[in-house]
Amino acid sequence: MARLDGKVVIVTGAARGTGEQTARLCAEEGARVVLADVLEPEAKAVAEDIGAAAAFEKLDVTSEQDWARVVGATVERFGNPNVLVNNAGLLHLAAIGETTAADAERLWRVNQLGPFLGINAVTKVMTAAGGGSIVNVSSVDGLTTKNGIAAYAPTKWALRGLTRVAALELGKHGIRVNTVCPEAGGPGMRQPYIPEGVDAAKTLAFTHDVIPYNRERPPVEIIRDIARMILFLASDDSLSCTGADYPVDAGWTAGKRMKFQPGY
Repeated sequence: MARLDGKVVIVTGAARGTGEQTARLCAEEGARVVLADVLEPEAKAVAEDIGAAAAFEKLDVTSEQDWARVVGATVERFGNPNVLVNNAGLLHLAAIGETTAADAERLWRVNQLGPFLGINAVTKVMTAAGGGSIVNVSSVDGLTTKNGIAAYAPTKWALRGLTRVAALELGKHGIRVNTVCPEAGGPGMRQPYIPEGVDAAKTLAFTHDVIPYNRERPPVEIIRDIARMILFLASDDSLSCTGADYPVDAGWTAGKRMKFQPGY
């Protein structure tokens, strides 16, 4: 028996990267999946490649009207959703002094408001389905920080707070809410900040010095590691898990390895 047999899943930002691999993996595990994204040609192509178990719906995650339409279309086509994966996100890299209010608001609307609206949009139908799982995709930058992410990091920290509030409020309806915090985000987000001529996918493992074998793995497999964690939290394998953070970061947030100390 597949791990998501009989379940209906909505994945946002499903056109590429983590969202695409999550949608594919959920379908492989028996779910019917709605791929929601603003990137219509790309997401539609992925849905068509997956086959009859998948459908595309155009979704601007910052729009309440879009959310209502997508949830309604999901119910009509596949039934009440059991799983929502809030994966859609934007990245902006710039020093604080070079980050505008418009930059910060743009990221807040997609990375923070989007999941908030998504949770509100699915709560009633998910409750009617007997409960389910909401997985919010944060980042290692929601657990620790670095320079250059003044617009991005606050949204990912805030998403962890939203997860906890939602877990406490929705648990009585049988709805679990958790956060996945990956180090290796989708290459499409990184590409604008990568030197010209460098494939962003090949940079995913550059921080993996704790477990160096990741440097030799295909980039898609590193992204699928994130999808595998999302699958776990979406499935009934995680019925006791709610209100928590799940890093998928190859040891990035464990601490710092000191070259001149024992054990290096």
